[in-house]
Amino acid sequence: MTTTVLAQDAIYWSFVGRGVGAILLYAVIGVLLMLLGFWAIDLTTPGKLPQMVRAGLPNAVTITAAGMLSMAFIIVVAIYSSAGSLLEGILSSLIFGLVGIVAQVAAVRLLEWVTRIDIGEVIQSEERRAAANVVAAAHVALGLIVAVAVL
Repeated sequence: MTTTVLAQDAIYWSFVGRGVGAILLYAVIGVLLMLLGFWAIDLTTPGKLPQMVRAGLPNAVTITAAGMLSMAFIIVVAIYSSAGSLLEGILSSLIFGLVGIVAQVAAVRLLEWVTRIDIGEVIQSEERRAAANVVAAAHVALGLIVAVAVL
C-alpha cells in the first residue's frame, strides 16, 4: 500500500514539476516578447517613447498602453495555440509571437500613413489629441486581428 501511494506521489509531483516548468518558460517567453513588442513600437515611433511615457505625455501613454495590450493579445494567442512537445510549443510561440508583433506594428504604421496622422506630433503633444484615440484603437483592433490570424 505504501509503495502504491509513493508511486502515485512520484507521478503527481513529476506532473506538477513539468507544469510549473512550462509555466515559468512561457512566462519568460511572454515577458521577452512584450519587451520586444515595446521596443518595436518605440523604434517605429518618432521620439523616445519611454521618456515620453515617464514624462506623462497623455497621448504617448494612451498609445503605448494600447500597443502593449495589442502585443499581449498576440502573445497570449501564440502561446495558447502552441501544440506538440514543450520545446515545439515554445518555438512556435516565439515564431508566431515575433511574426505577429512585426505584422501588428507594420499595420498600425500603415494605418497612420493612410489616415495622414502625424504620429510624432500627436504623441509628443502635452494635450490630449483625438488622433491618439484612433491610433490606440488601431493598435487594439489590429492586435486582435493578428492574434486571431495566429490561430
